[in-house]
Amino acid sequence: MTERASGRAPDELRPVVFIRDYTEMADGSVLVEFGRTRVLCTASVETRVPPWLRGSGRGWVTAEYSMLPGSSPERVDRQRLIGRSLRAVTDLRLMPDVQITVDCDVLQADGGTRTASICGGWIALHDACSRLVAAGTLSKHPVLQAAAAISVGVIDGTPMLDLEYSEDVRAEVDMNVVMTADGRFVEVQGTAEGMAFTRGDLDALLVLAELGTTEIIAAQQEMVAEPPPLRTHR
Repeated sequence: MTERASGRAPDELRPVVFIRDYTEMADGSVLVEFGRTRVLCTASVETRVPPWLRGSGRGWVTAEYSMLPGSSPERVDRQRLIGRSLRAVTDLRLMPDVQITVDCDVLQADGGTRTASICGGWIALHDACSRLVAAGTLSKHPVLQAAAAISVGVIDGTPMLDLEYSEDVRAEVDMNVVMTADGRFVEVQGTAEGMAFTRGDLDALLVLAELGTTEIIAAQQEMVAEPPPLRTHR
């Protein structure tokens, strides 16, 4: 079996840390750490929606993703995966005329930046909505359940969970998986970098992803079980 540089087992996550209200001015703010990967996720509320949603009685959730200078030697394009993942667990009808933008800024990249963004972004979104409910802006919480994401891959023939950068760059198969708390898949993005993978490889990777996201979702739910304090600066 391939030994990992970190000493982790193939089915073991890196240490995962969520630091709530990392900044004071955002409606929701979380610093998420997956090992050496660190992403700041902030949720900002606006009482307006895109033009194509005006008068529909629905709100909108979107996300922006960027890698700050020095976080990585590589630049990346805008990622639509994060916004899609957060909308999948949000009832937009319960947030009429409200738009929430989740900004995910990568402070340090060591693999899994997009998946970490989804995990931290979900908490930031949930906290922002909790504050809107507490303030009477929303009558009911629109976030229906948790969502989490993780990377998996095949390295030297071995399926592995939560790839670090040094693993990701040499993976034969690289995959990002987004799942909900009730076990549904929001998105599966997988690519064979060398030899094509089998159905058995795919099944093994999805089992790993479910294991990892279940652990992350438990940590998310533990954090939001206690409502965030109301913001006094508004």
